[in-house]
Amino acid sequence: MSSLHTRMVADAVGATLPRGLLIAEAWSRLDAVAPLANASGRPLARTVKLILDPLVLRPVLNPRFAAGAVDVAHAEELRDRIIAAGPVLAATAAWFLLVKKRRRRAGITEGNPQDLYFQRCFELATAHGAPDSDPASAVTADDLLAEVHVRSGPTVAGLRDYVSDPVTIRELLRLLDVAWTTVSDVPPDDGSELPDRFLATCVTNPNTALFADLITDRTGSRDGANLRLPGVAHAEGLTDREVPGPPELGAAASKNALPKPFDRSIVQRLFVPLTDTRRAELADVADLVHREITRSAGPWQLADETSRVTMTLGRTAAAGLVATPAPGAAAQLRARWEREAFVHRARRLPTEGVHADVHGVRTAYLRRLWVRLHGRELTGGTVAAIEVWDLLDGVLRSVILDQRDRLRTALERLGQCG
Repeated sequence: MSSLHTRMVADAVGATLPRGLLIAEAWSRLDAVAPLANASGRPLARTVKLILDPLVLRPVLNPRFAAGAVDVAHAEELRDRIIAAGPVLAATAAWFLLVKKRRRRAGITEGNPQDLYFQRCFELATAHGAPDSDPASAVTADDLLAEVHVRSGPTVAGLRDYVSDPVTIRELLRLLDVAWTTVSDVPPDDGSELPDRFLATCVTNPNTALFADLITDRTGSRDGANLRLPGVAHAEGLTDREVPGPPELGAAASKNALPKPFDRSIVQRLFVPLTDTRRAELADVADLVHREITRSAGPWQLADETSRVTMTLGRTAAAGLVATPAPGAAAQLRARWEREAFVHRARRLPTEGVHADVHGVRTAYLRRLWVRLHGRELTGGTVAAIEVWDLLDGVLRSVILDQRDRLRTALERLGQCG
């Protein structure tokens, strides 16, 4: 793809060029990077996400490279930065091939190699150059594999074996039945004002006594009891079902295809934590599964009242993302959301998926908050009053990053189609 072609595109669409087009053009000038590319010769999505963005282009430090459409004045600089990294990228590709070869020799099947090794291979390439220039390259690759895979704690393989054992299955199904037929009889919330009062000051002066009152009053459990009513959990984006039901035990899971929180099987609920580097902090597989079964039948499908209260606070604050926010935390979240240029740009795009992301921010926020709190429970963590705002704000930042990436992809697609 030539610079002349990109200049023609620039003339056609104005003063910007599709970011993906610029990356693809620069990539086409590199040698020996095929292991990091797809069949058409473009960089893999994970190559962009894990290597080019964070390690080469670094859009956080270079915001001129961050948008889906790059100002034409910065186009050459973006291309030059990728081309200048060509030798390191070629060495990264060579290390990746070697690590995969040593992985096969070691009989390792856990995890996606690109997710696990791309950034580490870039580090090796930066420190050592290509593996053929390092006489100890095989040992170095084996050390990388040991660091990534030789960790204590329960494993996904152990989880699958446990829930697929015929004797165990019968006992687990019995436990599910007991848990869901003895669901807590906590009455639904009657409109407590405590969440609004706490959120009004928690950004700068969290009221620890009021937070303790929320827990003692079981505000989170009573609010969560409403989710058992028809359509409520569905409206909050936590399930695709009219009324949440007992989870299946499950057998397989994928990070890229997880259902909404209340629709996940037991295996899917535990899959991500078991692939995390902190899995050594987790209980053994049997204990994890038994606790998860009990947790699934509780209000908010969480076990700890502190977690449930935090979900209620998040639900209350997130309402301000799509309606007039109350003063305090809700107003701060709304202000952060409205400051995002991509939000306003997305509203003008003729792309339904992008519109759905922006208009569905509240439900995306609640799903992400649930995942954070669920993960904390699995490692024995909890939430203190002084941590609530940082958690609520951090969840929105995470949602923003996800949606910004999707918008960038949509803009690149539109630019290429044009």
